[in-house]
Amino acid sequence: MINRRHIRVKVMQSVYAMQQSNSQDLVKEEKFLKHSIQKMFDLYVLNLQLLVEVQKLARKRIELSKKKILATKEDLNPNTKFINNRLLNLLTESVSLEGYVELNKLNYWDLDDKYVQIIFDELLESDMYKKYMDTVEDSYNVDRSFVINFFRDIVAPNEKLADYFEDKMISWVDDMPFVNTWVLKTLNKQSPNNPFILGSLYKDDDDKQFVSALFNKTMLHHHKYEEDIKEKTPNWETDRIADVDMILIKMAITEFLHFPSIPSRVTINEYIELAKDYSTSKSGHFVNGILDKLAKDYLASNAMVKIGRGLL
Repeated sequence: MINRRHIRVKVMQSVYAMQQSNSQDLVKEEKFLKHSIQKMFDLYVLNLQLLVEVQKLARKRIELSKKKILATKEDLNPNTKFINNRLLNLLTESVSLEGYVELNKLNYWDLDDKYVQIIFDELLESDMYKKYMDTVEDSYNVDRSFVINFFRDIVAPNEKLADYFEDKMISWVDDMPFVNTWVLKTLNKQSPNNPFILGSLYKDDDDKQFVSALFNKTMLHHHKYEEDIKEKTPNWETDRIADVDMILIKMAITEFLHFPSIPSRVTINEYIELAKDYSTSKSGHFVNGILDKLAKDYLASNAMVKIGRGLL
């Protein structure tokens, strides 16, 4: 499921895009934000489905080899360890995975099956595959470890696949690292005794509502926040502050003033990390300094009121 760190990233991207385009249509931009997050779930599903399609290709090759006129002993009695992989079979047999693919028309691997071939060929050439196929131990844990290594070492870092995803949706460039981690966690947690069921995109309704609330409140109040920011940056003109830094500071102020259950220290730490990842090398330190001063002022003036877990 998506976490609040990535929700903040998505909101940051939408605020930036809206400001750069000078759009005033908040409803339209919020719809696009939610669409972008939903498409990230599509990317997650596509990665899982790719594993299924690679196994299907392997199974198809074995069946074709058996039908050769001059079939060898190896063709007639192939090593079926990969096509019998228990974790991959759980994905293949998953009604929820197949249903989501069909419902949302995610037929990417039918239309662009060359990428399935690319991943399969790379797998066949890997030492990991050879070692797995020669492993005597036959257990779910061995199967799961292999699939995790397969995804982590071959699928996730594949540049051709990454370029393909980027061509399909530009926002997937930033989503890929998060989605890759999400897939690995999913594979690791899957039990051999339960069918594979797609989880939810959001942890709960609070996180789902957090998307809209953070975006809308930031956009509705961002001009008002600029005065507070100016007071804490007397040696800086606002147009000298990096656009991303300014957006992150405004989003943090929104959390200070409009999200009483989020501790101010959590907010500050989150936006420091986002500044480090998405802005300049000095942005983390800069954002930290501004937010620390603002938090103290808001607390002293009772503008920032935290309740429940927000007090922690």
